[in-house]
Amino acid sequence: MSAAAVLGWLVLAALAPGAAHLRAGWRKTGLILLNCYAAGLLALLAVRLSTDNLLGDLTQDSWLTGITAGAVVLGVAWFALIVHSFIVLRPGSLPQAGQVLVGTFAGLLAVMVVLPFGMVTSYVWTSRNALNDIFVNEGTEDTPDPQAEQTTPRPEDPWAGRTRVNILLIGGDADDNRIGVRTDSMNVATVDVKTGNTVLVSLPRNLENVRFRPGTPMAQHFPNGFRLPPDPGGGRSDLLNSVWEYADAHPEIFGGKQHQGPKVLMDTIGYTLGLKVDWYALVNMWGFARLIDAIGGVTLTVEQDVVFGRYNEGLVKAGTRKLKGADAMWYARSRTFSDDFTRMRRQRCVIGALLDQADPATVLTRFNRIAGATKELIRTDIPRPMLKHLVPLALQVKNAKVTSIQFVPPLISTVSPDWAKIRSITEKAIRDSAGGRPTAATASPESTPKSTKSPKKPKESDPTKTLTEGCGSL
Repeated sequence: MSAAAVLGWLVLAALAPGAAHLRAGWRKTGLILLNCYAAGLLALLAVRLSTDNLLGDLTQDSWLTGITAGAVVLGVAWFALIVHSFIVLRPGSLPQAGQVLVGTFAGLLAVMVVLPFGMVTSYVWTSRNALNDIFVNEGTEDTPDPQAEQTTPRPEDPWAGRTRVNILLIGGDADDNRIGVRTDSMNVATVDVKTGNTVLVSLPRNLENVRFRPGTPMAQHFPNGFRLPPDPGGGRSDLLNSVWEYADAHPEIFGGKQHQGPKVLMDTIGYTLGLKVDWYALVNMWGFARLIDAIGGVTLTVEQDVVFGRYNEGLVKAGTRKLKGADAMWYARSRTFSDDFTRMRRQRCVIGALLDQADPATVLTRFNRIAGATKELIRTDIPRPMLKHLVPLALQVKNAKVTSIQFVPPLISTVSPDWAKIRSITEKAIRDSAGGRPTAATASPESTPKSTKSPKKPKESDPTKTLTEGCGSL
């Protein structure tokens, strides 16, 4: 057999185990290897066909552990296969130059067939660690909130009777030199569990006189709304973005319970919108910049120059281009020569661009960087077992109808908000997103004071927008 023939049979053996053994006369061994290979492929196909939610299953710890172990075993087996195939092809009968060539090639091929299994092991191990660090495992949650609706997922109904899932998405500015968490960006994503249609509801950070759900400790402490004396410098520490920080700093309001900020903010925003917020996800704003860098940047159209920095030394120039993480976050966060409401619109544009551009191919090729960045920037109370159902829902959202509402002036006043109007608009937007008739919404009398405004008020335009409406125009 020539050196070229040996090389060819080695390559074929890597693709179809047992081929080299059949060529070398090891008929029984070759047939066993080929049959095992075919059985393995059929088993993988059977698993795929019998699993309706493969991506969701792949978030489960048992699957990740099994895949890791399987990849290690198969990597070792394929390495041994190439080595043994090389031996049975009897390269010793070749001239010395041919032996050197074939031996070198066999060594490289043995290493090459191990690499994919090594990559799988690395990806899965990184995924497992990231998921364990970010999401709440069963039995580790805080004491359940007695005010919360108690529902139990079942195999036939993983959403436990929910028609929508409401997740509070928070952008926080926690830093090593700052005490507490200021929630400077607050959006509720309310998702239809059947269609994936989503409404993204944005609340301004400077919403005043925030009301708390009746009967809660915060409502008893602030019966007339969240109001504190002005700060020494004239600023205010009683805005919506201070609720989490204030609740964490005053455990005595909750009978000594620590770290009540997330629950209080979820319940407060849910009460404000007339929703039941299921979970929250807090993203450190500067960690978010690292995530943008991990996916290779994000393409945005900057409508006009955005100035930032303590001395206005920074500049994100107008134009359409791919921005690195720091520039994208300054575009989203800067209030210099601008205001909170313009900033909210820019934040919505960044979210929309990420939703469009974080495609599966990008995520796969940059997986380890993305997983590392995500582990550092997200804090959430989403239970780990719910990921099995949230992953396919998230994929639905990417291709579904996503609309948004921003409760900013002139739609509402941040100083004296019309709570009934906020709830009514939210209810209508959700109903329209689900395909219901766009009739006027009314707020619950138990939760909303009667409006004193004239019934002859002119009809307002619909404040609901697509997620990227107003983005991308110079």
